[in-house]
Amino acid sequence: MAQEEITAFEERLTVPWWAWPVSLGLTVALAAEIGLGVPGMLTWLPFLTLIPMAAVTLAWLGRIRVRVAKGNLHVDDAVLPMKFIEAVEPLSGLPLRDALSAQLHPIAFVIQRPWIRSAVKITLNDPDDPTPYWIVSSRRAEALAETLRPIGAAPHNTAPHR
Repeated sequence: MAQEEITAFEERLTVPWWAWPVSLGLTVALAAEIGLGVPGMLTWLPFLTLIPMAAVTLAWLGRIRVRVAKGNLHVDDAVLPMKFIEAVEPLSGLPLRDALSAQLHPIAFVIQRPWIRSAVKITLNDPDDPTPYWIVSSRRAEALAETLRPIGAAPHNTAPHR
């Protein structure tokens, strides 16, 4: 009998629902504009090519999965054993913007989706890996941080010191 995999957290970083009608509407308008310049039966060719291309592109943009299972964090193809996690910090707003711009380390592992307004910063303690931390987008950053937080570690306080 196969052992069932226990998943502590799972999320797919899909595009927002409103991106589908907006993108497909713009695609139809573009196909109609192109079709006006094509005579005869070729008028439908832009519709037959551009609409499926837009749908495939939107599906591809939302393909990334974030999952915590069997003691590992899986982000798309990347796998991080939880034993190498030193600290976890949920980010949103200005701290997220700063972490992705001026404070970003050049060799950090980043999976960021601009339509998701929160992320988790995972600081590593792997002596064999030069990557200092991962930043991973998540709509449920607090839940992901709680799942990844090392056993016995206190929650990371993001308030400034006085």
